[in-house]
Amino acid sequence: MFALKLIATSSLVLAMAAPALAQQQMPQGQGQPPSAEDQVNQLDELVDLDDAQEQELTTLLNDAQSRIQELESEAQEVQLQLQESVSSDFNENAIRQDAERLGQLTGDMTAESVLLQSRIEATLTEEQRDELERQMQVQQEQMEQMQEQMQQQQQQQPE
Repeated sequence: MFALKLIATSSLVLAMAAPALAQQQMPQGQGQPPSAEDQVNQLDELVDLDDAQEQELTTLLNDAQSRIQELESEAQEVQLQLQESVSSDFNENAIRQDAERLGQLTGDMTAESVLLQSRIEATLTEEQRDELERQMQVQQEQMEQMQEQMQQQQQQQPE
């Protein structure tokens, strides 16, 4: 039950955070995550948020997106430094320091995602969390059915 709730809120986070790296490498307007307002509107359609919840969630998502993008940007810089460290006259200490910093940044991004999920959960009422869980369960069942159908189609194709 907890896992389904985590999946429900993490779908919002993934919609926001996953494309951030691609966004930095693409022209403006392409590859950007949905805005906080769009994400809140989608959640509102699912669980009928009140105005205060919409404002709070929009603020939470904007703040988290900003923090995660800053962390991702720094992580990219550290990854580039690590790649540039590959040479015959390498500095093991510098490589280990950069690797440790990259690990810290990755941990911070994970913490931000989990904190955001928790804050979203805290903003919703018990009824809204239950409804979101129910809808995520339906969606998961649909995905499983689609996977089964794809497997059956693959098995029926002549080789």
